[in-house]
Order: sequence, then structure tokens, then C-alpha cells
Amino acid sequence: MANRFMTAQSTVATRRWGAPAIVTLAAMAALAALTADAAARQARPAPTTEATAPRQAGEPIMAIVSIGSQQVTFYDAEGGILRAPVSTGTTGRETPAGVFAIIEKQKDHHSTLYDDAWMPNMQRITWNGIALHGGPLPGYAASHGCVRMPYDFAEKLFDKTWIGMRVIISPNDAAPVEFSHPALFVPNAEAVAAAPARAEPLAHEAAETAKTADEAKKAAATAAREAASLTAPLRKLEWLKTRADAELAFADKTLAAAKTDQAKARAEELKQKAAAKAAEAGTQLDRAKADAKSKLDAAAAVKDAAKAAETKKAAAAKAASEAKLTLEPVSVYISRATQKLYVRRNTHKPWPDGGEVFDATIEAPVTIRNPDKPIGTHVFTAMARNDAGLRWTAVTIDNGDDAKDALDRITIPQDVLDRIAPTALPLSSIIVSDEPLSRETNYRTEFVAVLNNQPQGGFLMRRPSVNVPVASGNYWGDDGFGFFFPRNWNSQPPNTRPRAGQYNQPMQQLWRW
Repeated sequence: MANRFMTAQSTVATRRWGAPAIVTLAAMAALAALTADAAARQARPAPTTEATAPRQAGEPIMAIVSIGSQQVTFYDAEGGILRAPVSTGTTGRETPAGVFAIIEKQKDHHSTLYDDAWMPNMQRITWNGIALHGGPLPGYAASHGCVRMPYDFAEKLFDKTWIGMRVIISPNDAAPVEFSHPALFVPNAEAVAAAPARAEPLAHEAAETAKTADEAKKAAATAAREAASLTAPLRKLEWLKTRADAELAFADKTLAAAKTDQAKARAEELKQKAAAKAAEAGTQLDRAKADAKSKLDAAAAVKDAAKAAETKKAAAAKAASEAKLTLEPVSVYISRATQKLYVRRNTHKPWPDGGEVFDATIEAPVTIRNPDKPIGTHVFTAMARNDAGLRWTAVTIDNGDDAKDALDRITIPQDVLDRIAPTALPLSSIIVSDEPLSRETNYRTEFVAVLNNQPQGGFLMRRPSVNVPVASGNYWGDDGFGFFFPRNWNSQPPNTRPRAGQYNQPMQQLWRW
């Protein structure tokens, strides 16, 4: 009925207005369609093409993904080296903005979430499924939360990147800029030079103490078995002694009850035999007890020696692992939300389920001036050595303070500085953020922190990784790294702080595109 009514009205209008009006209406409709199409194109970022710096590229140090312009740029110590278009998460499945690192690489990966979808040259940045990989690029955000790169580009990059390499996902364009500040680590040249020479003998000592501890453990087990084997013979001798004493007591009663000389003689003979038997049983029992005591004392001594060896082994393993870690770049995360400082270094120990174990033996409270004031999210990276020690850059992806003012507000504990600053190496980093560490930060990650004032659909819809052990100094295993089940310090609750606005830092022109 409604359609027929509208058709009737259209017919009447046509008759009333005539052909010129129809042409005018058609032109208006076409113009509206063109305007809508132009608006749709304007809402999408302009397509980018792959670009390579006109120089020989070094090892990539970081990748910065811009959600706003749908592109990724890889940087080495001298600046940008590769750039390509990407496709990030669509509305409702947005790729989370934040700070990440590569934690696993698979050449030929198929999704366990999305119908076995092919994700070639996959480089994972969270264990719940966010990754960089090759994929189709329609020219706008279209993924389920991952960062799709051109297939050939992803393949070319796969062998160049490394576990622990920084990946920054920014709401807008961002780039590393040269930066210096007194709070940034200044290594000691002598300490850096001495680190390898110190690590080698400590590793040798750790291996020797581990061997000694294993031998002591075996000796303690052997002594314990031997001591335990004495229990049954002792019980048998105690039973024989008790029986002999009972026979002697019975002979005494028989002798006392004897009335005739003949009966007394027989009873006296039985008593003498019982007394001799009891005496022999007592002698054997005493000898066995003395032998057992000697062996038990020896077993206790061997056990104490094994405990001491284990303690020495743990101390040597800890010293060796700390010395080995000084040869690795150090990453520090400072959270305004938790008022804590966290340290990560890659142990390069493979984990059976994938990825590598990161050491997290240092965690400490940190002082942040005006802790209720937003500080922003800033990533400071040691790009290379220079005359002052290290040359640093800064990347800001969420405004609060600028990078300098953010560092001005922070006081790092001196004991932490003493442990990590003297041997700080290129690729080391300091991350300062309003955000707590994400629940995805665990024993197989460096740091994962997402911006709570940005959409996270593609991150939140995924099942969180299970609560897993984190490398800790609470217990040192055979390889010098121990594990414990974490508290909720690394879970990222919703952040109710007001949005501070985005940091619209212009892209640093590092080469012509």
C-alpha cells in the first residue's frame, strides 16, 4: 500500500513538474552520490607505496605502525630503511595502539582463531594473537586486529627482524627523533669492555658448581638409601634382644620356682644359656646401633654438603646469568599507573611452546613527581654508540608531558641504575607510560602495554593468555632462571584517566619517498 501510494505521488509529481524537474533531481542525486563517495575516500587514508632508503640498511631496531595513515616504517640506527602500506583492524576489531615487541616468528603460520587463515611470515607481538604478517591490503583498515603487510614485504623482512625487536603501534604518525637527557643510561666503557671476560669464567664456575652439586646430590641419595636399609636389620636385632631378655626372665622365674636339686640344676643351665643369648643379642644390637649412627651421621653430613653445594650452585648460576645478561640490551618500563619500574632482558632460552624466555629479576618502586598528572607514553631507544656512550632517540605516541618533562619527573632507584646502566648497550630502551603493563606481559614477552584511550577491539575480543610463570629471582634453577606465578601486577585494568589528546609529531623526513 505504501509503495503504491509513493508511486502514485511520484507519477503526479512527474506530471506536475515535467521533464526539467526530473533532470534537476537526477543531477542532484548524482552530485550527492559523488559527494558521499568523495567523503568516503577522504575518510580513508591515502594509499602508500613501498619505499626503501637510498643507502645500505643496517639491522632493524624498531618498527612504527601508524593506524592513522595505514603504514609501517622500519628503522635502523641511522633512520628509516623500509616503509609499506598496511591494513590494521577494522571497526570493532581495532588493532591496539601501544608498545610491543616481537616475541615469536613463524614462516608459514595459519590462524587458530579464523578458519585456519593463512598468515605467512607471521611475527607475533602478543600471545593472544596480535601479529604482523603478510596479507591482502584493500587500502584501508580491514583485519581482525593484526597488522597486514604486503606479502613480498613481509617475506623480505622476516629474516631481518629478531625476537625482542620493538614494535610501536601509534594512533597517528610518529617517528624517532634524536634525544638526550641526564636520566638516560650512560654506560661505563671499562665495564662494557670487561663484561665478556667476566661472564666466561663465571659461566665456567657455574658449570663446575653444578657438576659438584649434582655429585653431592647423588652421594646424599646413596647415603640416605644406605641409612634407610639399616632400619629392618635393627628392628630384627631389637626383636631378638627383646626375645632373649624374655627367655632370661623366664629362666629366672623357673629357677626361683625349682624345688629339687635336679630342677634347680636344669633351671640354672637354662638361665646361663638365656643370659649368654641375651648378652650376645645386646652386643649385636649395640654394634648395629653404633654402625647405624655412624652411617646416619655420615648421611646427614652428606645431605648438608649437598644443600651447601646447591646453595653455591644457585649463587654461581645467578652470578653467571647476571654476567651473561650484561651482554644483552636492557629494556626498562616505568608505569605511572603502578608507580613501578620493570626490567626485561632476553635470555635467548627457547621455550617448548614457542618464543624465548625473558628475565624479569628486577622490579622496583619508582618515584614519579606529580603522580596524578598524565605523563604520556614515550619510548627512548639507544640506537648506537657515540662519544658520550649511547645515542638515543625518542618516540611519543600518547601525550601527557613532552618527552623531556616526562623524564624530568622520574627518579630511578640508584641500586637499579648501578645494576643496569654501566653495561647498557645499543638497542637498550626506556619506556615511560601512564599505562600499566598489559596482562599479556609474561615470561615469554618483553613488554606489552596498550593505550586505554584508544579502541582495542581486536585485542579485547581475544581470549587472554593464561596466568603463566614469570622469570624471577625468587628461585634459581639449573640454568640460573627461576619462575613464579605472578600476582595481578601486570594486568591492565580499564583506565579512567581523561584522554590527554594525541601527539601529532610530524614524520621525520629521513629519505625521499
